[in-house]
Amino acid sequence: MDGTDRKILNIIQKSGRVSVKQIAKECFISSPSASVRLQNLEAQGYVVNYQGQIDYQKLGYLIKAYVNCSVNAVDKPVFYDYIDQIPNVLECDCVTGMYSMHLKVIFQNTIELDEFINRLQKFGDTHTHIVFSTNVGPRGLKLPEED
Repeated sequence: MDGTDRKILNIIQKSGRVSVKQIAKECFISSPSASVRLQNLEAQGYVVNYQGQIDYQKLGYLIKAYVNCSVNAVDKPVFYDYIDQIPNVLECDCVTGMYSMHLKVIFQNTIELDEFINRLQKFGDTHTHIVFSTNVGPRGLKLPEED
């Protein structure tokens, strides 16, 4: 991977819908070269998917929260199956510390969040942080473009 490949990754992290022509222009390479490089990055697994970022609040999901949950190791498979079925869970990470799971969730209101937490407690103790504002939103990792 060279600087041009890293530049391509930086570009598509900002906008997954950017055209190959625009990538080529920004990287000072031909469109066919940009296309081949992008295909290679995908084939090598550097590009996992292209995902649109939507405004959940405009869809009525006004509550974003982070929920920590203590889950016993033997219960993890059942926990993962359970969490996978809940569309309100945007991310679920297994972490170190007091709690073994860290979940990012969205709900339309606190009543729905409370009901979710009550159901989640069958796996263990929980601790919840409701988000007031997000000053730095989801973004990609800015890769160095110099070799």
